[in-house]
Amino acid sequence: MKHTLSILVNNHPGVMSHVSGLFTRRGYNIDSIAVGVTDNPEVSSMTIVLNGDDFVVGQVKNQLLKLPDVLRVQDMAYASSVQRELVLVSFSISESNRSEALTICNGFDVKILEMTEDSLLIEFSGNSRQVTNIIAVLKPFGIREISRTGQIAIAYRNQNVV
Repeated sequence: MKHTLSILVNNHPGVMSHVSGLFTRRGYNIDSIAVGVTDNPEVSSMTIVLNGDDFVVGQVKNQLLKLPDVLRVQDMAYASSVQRELVLVSFSISESNRSEALTICNGFDVKILEMTEDSLLIEFSGNSRQVTNIIAVLKPFGIREISRTGQIAIAYRNQNVV
């Protein structure tokens, strides 16, 4: 089962390495990781997505809290949080399929960043399933390049804080 952990850490060099090193030492795989500074420049927020049952995730949370720079760990339940990814996709278009491509883009509510006579560069944000879906729909056009961020999340209300 996928779990999304929101981790507040001190914003110091090497903290991300210590956190990811804990996963490596324990043999846990990170599916996604995103890090950014919060409204307080001395604190960063890390969002890590991992697969595991509740026991494994509980162990990970406890081990993370033992690290000196970890301030808080929260398991972000899907039902009580907003989870998003950003994807940039460059794909091929032609005169014959341009209107189909634009119709698809409108259906997904994407932002068109650049359009040339033979390509389209778009930006899309949504949950992981939505991002995967738009990539699958655009694949037949001929994807030239994809850049996909890690997942980020925020709770609707303050739940499951350790």
